[in-house]
Amino acid sequence: MQAHTFAGMKHFILITSLLLSNASYFFSQTKNIKELLAKKRVVIIMLDGFGMNYYQNAPMPNLKRLTGTGFFREVKALMPTVTNANNTSICCGNFPDKNGITGNSFLAVNDKEEYMESKELVLSPTIFEKLKKYGIKSALLASKKKSIALLSKGADIALSPEIADSVWVKRLGKAPNIYSPEVNYWTMEAALDILKDQKDIRCLYIHTTDYPMHMWEPSDSNSLKHLMRIDEYIDKISKMAPDAMILITADHDLNHKDRCVDIENALAKKNVKVKIAISAERDKYLKHHRGFGGTSFVYLNDQKDEALVKKELLTIKGVKTVLTKKEASKEYHLMPERIGDLIVFADSLTVFGNLENKEEETLPANYRTHGSEYEIRVPLLILNAEHIPPASYFKYNKDLTTWLFREN
Repeated sequence: MQAHTFAGMKHFILITSLLLSNASYFFSQTKNIKELLAKKRVVIIMLDGFGMNYYQNAPMPNLKRLTGTGFFREVKALMPTVTNANNTSICCGNFPDKNGITGNSFLAVNDKEEYMESKELVLSPTIFEKLKKYGIKSALLASKKKSIALLSKGADIALSPEIADSVWVKRLGKAPNIYSPEVNYWTMEAALDILKDQKDIRCLYIHTTDYPMHMWEPSDSNSLKHLMRIDEYIDKISKMAPDAMILITADHDLNHKDRCVDIENALAKKNVKVKIAISAERDKYLKHHRGFGGTSFVYLNDQKDEALVKKELLTIKGVKTVLTKKEASKEYHLMPERIGDLIVFADSLTVFGNLENKEEETLPANYRTHGSEYEIRVPLLILNAEHIPPASYFKYNKDLTTWLFREN
């Protein structure tokens, strides 16, 4: 009995010691972030669409070499697995129930479908705002201009090749088309330029576009070529700024889908009407995915319709799961005011979207997109950093920045 009690006490002391150690670490990091970034710059790279399927298939020798002396863990993206919800959560270091960005589109208070692309919609401070309180300068570099509109509050530099001014065009050349892999290389060149010539910028947040992933599966030679170029840029960044911590993750993976279902039309065929069904993936980059994705927000005309609509949704081919607003908010840390009354999730080969007068459409063999739970596996990498929390701390992609900029 005494031996058992002693063993239990040892276990308690060990756990308590670890908890106190981590608590001390986080307090130190939060208290001394200005001192930390005076010594080490931080480069955060959100590689759009760089899910585990791409990470595992691409050689990327420089990244894999750096990872050998750094930290790697497979983590979960946030649901729905669309860019704005995940990018904002990474940039703010918290879940959508705090920052308010639950997708690429939502039904606004005026009952109009709107894009989530305004910084006024972000309800938590960004990394850039947090750093500004300490007098630390930062930059947001995004291949997609929508990220500038959404996340640039507090950044000293906010740059996208889509809206680059004449100064940046003179320095880096004319920006390539947004629907190309080359646009990501332009963004990376901008990062190198800042690291070289503007050392007072202590934090860089780089967001690429996933257009190449929408176009090519992981084993395609074009995909490999694109990621090898990204790998070269990661190597250049590490050499240009040997002092810098490099933090890398993604917002989602991508997969082939073979059919799209228009939920409103499918329900209407069953004589069931709803206010609107919105694809959480819908944004202005229609050439990527036509606005189709694996999650749909369904808004009811009347709450009394909830049980009936849910029942009929589950009879539609391609629908895997239907959750109520309350269930989805709890399960996926979503802000209930900015999701549908019902949230519909697709099976592995189905997406939802607006098809005008059709109930469903067969998609081309090369169609690739995301938004569902099947695109949730992403890598998280931390290079050239010290005092990283234990691996068990990192569960989601948003934890890439939470450990540096913890909310008290």
